[in-house]
Amino acid sequence: MTTEIESVLVENRVFPPFANLVKDANISGMEGYRALCDEAERSPLEFWGRLARENLVWDKPFATVLDESQAPFYKWFADGEMNVSANCLDRHLNTPTANKTAIIFEADDGQVEHVSYKQLHARVCEFANGIKALGYKAGQRAVIYMPMSVEAVVAMQACARLGIIHSVVFGGFSSKSLHERIVDVGAVLVITADEQVRGGKKIPLKPAVDEALTMGSCEAVSHVIVYRRTGGKVAWQEGRDLWMHDVTAKQPSTCAPVSLSGEHPLFILYTSGSTGKPKGVQHATAGFLLWSLLTMKWTFDAKDSDVYWCTADVGWVTGHTYVAYGPLAAGVTQVVFEGTPTYPDVGRFWDMIERHKVSVFYTAPTAIRSLTKAAEAAPQFHPREYDLSSLRILGSVGEPINPEAWMWYYTHVGREHCPVLDTWWQTETGAHMISPLPGVTPLKPGSCTLPLPGIAAAVVDEAGDDVERGTGGFLVMKRPWPAMVRTIWGDPERFKKSYFPPELKGYYLAGDGAQRDTDGYFWIMGRIDDVLNVSGHRLGTMEVESALVSHELVAEAAVVGRPDATTGEAIVAFVVLKRSLPEGAEAKAIAKQLRDWVSKEIGPIAKPKDIRFGENLPKTRSGKIMRRLLRVVAKGEKVTQDVSTLENPQILDQLSQSV
Repeated sequence: MTTEIESVLVENRVFPPFANLVKDANISGMEGYRALCDEAERSPLEFWGRLARENLVWDKPFATVLDESQAPFYKWFADGEMNVSANCLDRHLNTPTANKTAIIFEADDGQVEHVSYKQLHARVCEFANGIKALGYKAGQRAVIYMPMSVEAVVAMQACARLGIIHSVVFGGFSSKSLHERIVDVGAVLVITADEQVRGGKKIPLKPAVDEALTMGSCEAVSHVIVYRRTGGKVAWQEGRDLWMHDVTAKQPSTCAPVSLSGEHPLFILYTSGSTGKPKGVQHATAGFLLWSLLTMKWTFDAKDSDVYWCTADVGWVTGHTYVAYGPLAAGVTQVVFEGTPTYPDVGRFWDMIERHKVSVFYTAPTAIRSLTKAAEAAPQFHPREYDLSSLRILGSVGEPINPEAWMWYYTHVGREHCPVLDTWWQTETGAHMISPLPGVTPLKPGSCTLPLPGIAAAVVDEAGDDVERGTGGFLVMKRPWPAMVRTIWGDPERFKKSYFPPELKGYYLAGDGAQRDTDGYFWIMGRIDDVLNVSGHRLGTMEVESALVSHELVAEAAVVGRPDATTGEAIVAFVVLKRSLPEGAEAKAIAKQLRDWVSKEIGPIAKPKDIRFGENLPKTRSGKIMRRLLRVVAKGEKVTQDVSTLENPQILDQLSQSV
C-alpha cells in the first residue's frame, strides 16, 4: 500500500517577520539563517563542534564530535567532560547574572517568590550535598514525582550535579504508572511532595508513592525524600522517608559538580508507546544541553532583558528542555507556575503576563483553543482586557496549531505585533527541530515552517525516497543531531525498530505524516498511525481538524477513524463548541452544518460520518488530547485503559453519544 498522504488543507496567508525583531535577533534575516544552514550542510561535524565549544563550559575538551561506529546508537562529544548543572548555574556566578532573578515562582493561590541565580545555585548545592550524604552517586537513578515548583527544578538540577540519572514522572500519573516507571528504570531514590495544589484543590502525591512501593520489585528504593508543600497529613515510614528540609539542613551551600562524559545519561523520560508499554527515552548530557541552549537563543531569541514563561509541567519533555535546563543555561528570568490557566478565573494567564511583564510566552494549542472558548463565554477575561504590551514572542508546543487558533493567538494575545512560533519537536528529539525564527521566517498559520540550522528534515515514501512537494509522506531526519534520543532504556531493539527502520535508509523516523509546500515549508498532518484511509484516500487528521476549527461555532475538535464496511474507514469528529452543548434536533442541525462546512473547505471525501459534541475533550493535565482513547470510544468499545492521568475522565461518557 502506498504511504502517500493526500494534502487537502489550503492556507495562503503569509506574515513577514517584524522589522524590529529582524534588526536585533540572534539570527538576523534569511541571509543569517542560510549562512548557518550552509555551514552545517558543508561540514556538519565542524558546525556542531564549533557550537559546542562556544556555548558550553567543558572540564575536559572533546576531541571527537560524533562517533557513528555503532549507528543508530550515536555518541556525541563522548570523550569530553562537563556538568549540566554547572553549565546552568555556576557559569553565571561571577557575572552580573548571579544576582538576577532566575525564577519568578507563582503559586496556585497567587503568592509570588523570586529566586536569584545565586540563591538557586545555593539551594541546588544544599540538596545535592544532602543526597550525597545519603550515599547516592553518579549512574544511579532517581524518580522525581513532584508538583510544579522551584523544588522540582532544584531536585532535577541536584541530580544532574551529581550525575544521578533522573526520571521525572508527571504528578497526575497514578500509583500504577509510577510503579511501572520505578521498576523499569531501577530507581534507588524517590523525590516527591506531601501534596500538590491545582485549581484551589489539594491533590495527594506521597500516598501514590507509598502505594507504588508496595506493588513489588521496588526493594532497591532506600529513601523517599518529601517536599512539604501543604503540610497535609501523610503516612511515614521511619528510616525510609525523609523531609526535604531535613535533608538540606546544615548542608554547605557549595557542592563540586561531578565531571561527566558528554555521553553520560542525563535523564530518562517515559513516553507512551503504541503498544501501551511506556518507552524510557534516554537523553545524554552534552548534546541535550547544547541543543536546549541553542534553541533558547535561536527560536526564542533569548535576551538578557527577557521574562520568559513556558507553561509546561516538568513532568513532560517541554518542562525539561524549556524550564529546568535551557532557560537557566541561557541566563534568562523565567516564570514557573504551579496552577491551571482557568483558576481563579479564565484570565489567569493574561493576568500573569501583565503582572510579571512576560516577553516570551510558550504554551500549548489546547490551552489556546480552550481559552478562545472561555473568552467567548466570559468577555471580561478576554485577553484584550489586559495589558499584554510586554510580549514580543509567542510560541506553541505539543501538537500542530490549527490556522484559526493561530490567528486568534496572533490577533488577540500578540495584538498583531508578535510572531507565533509553531515549534515541531518530540520527547525523542530533545528540543526544537522545525520552527520559525522570529528574526528570519515569514509565517504561515498552521505551518512549523523550516528546519533549524543543522537539522536535515525531509518527507519520504516507504522506500526512504523524497516525495514531491505538496505530497504527504513520512517525516524523517536524514542526519543525526546532538540532542537525539540515545536509546530506549533497557530495550535497544525496540529503539532501532521504532526510530530507525532499515527500509528507510537508516533515517530517523519521527512517526508523523507531513508535506512540504512549494516554499519548502513543513506542514504536519498528524501521526502516521492516525492517518485516515477513506475510500482509498489517505487523509491527515490534522487537516480535517483544522477545517472544523475554522468554523465560527467550533472551539476545538479531534478527529479519529473507525472501521466502516463501505469506505474502509469512517471519520469520527469530536467537537467542542464555543456555546453550550446542543441537544436533539439542534445538535443534528449543527452537525449537518459542520459536515457541509468540511465538504466545502476540503471536499466531500473528508466529511465526518459521525459527529459527537462534548463540553471538552479527554485531556491529560498537561492539555494533551488523548486520541488513543477517542479511537476506542469511536468504535463503541469499552475504555479499559488507565484514565487516571486525565483531567476529566467523565467526559468519555458524554462523547460516546452520537448525533
